[in-house]
Amino acid sequence: MKKSKTEEIRRELLTACAELHVREAGEGEAPSRTIVGRSILFNVPSRPLWSDEEEEAVEVIAPEAITREILDACDIKMTMFHDRQLILARSKQGQGTLTYDVDEKGVTFAFEAPNTVDGDKALELVRRGDLAGCSFMFSTHYWDEGFVSRSVEIRDGKSYITYTVRQVTGIYDFTLAADPFYEGTEVDTREIREASKPESAKEDPKPDTAQIKKQLREMRRAANDKIFV
Repeated sequence: MKKSKTEEIRRELLTACAELHVREAGEGEAPSRTIVGRSILFNVPSRPLWSDEEEEAVEVIAPEAITREILDACDIKMTMFHDRQLILARSKQGQGTLTYDVDEKGVTFAFEAPNTVDGDKALELVRRGDLAGCSFMFSTHYWDEGFVSRSVEIRDGKSYITYTVRQVTGIYDFTLAADPFYEGTEVDTREIREASKPESAKEDPKPDTAQIKKQLREMRRAANDKIFV
């Protein structure tokens, strides 16, 4: 079912993050606990939301979608493995233990790994290269063309769809993740796909089997009542 244009949708988008590493310590300094990386990439297509013989769809974050002003207005948590309980750092309205910057490529971040079990775990996994990606959660009005535009290119009979996010309504977290090619989302991509179809091509809704069974029971009961009258 197509969503309302005013409905806010939250999504998680994971990007390859070759820049994710522990900052080197200076000569004579204690080992660094500062983790730096890039959480958001501009103008880089995501892994396909879906792909089949007829069409393929990807998502792109436009540079104008995420600015320093937007980030400074948000409460952003630095987490691990998409677990909101594993908080490593935080920036609330631009202040806190998580710092970030915006450049022509996207958004970079830095934070001091806390002296906790989770902080030590994050530090070791980044040093080893086991954590190689960064995800971020954002919200937007996905079916409002002022927020997300849609373009289609036909090549060899196949439709290639690009959703370009031009405005976000919020950024909620940056996450250290293990697989830089996996894309997670809180929006079922089947809904996005269905919403992009012309009205004439939309699938009929699935029948409510529970309601059908209820109607059949009522019909049988009515038939039995007539027999024994």
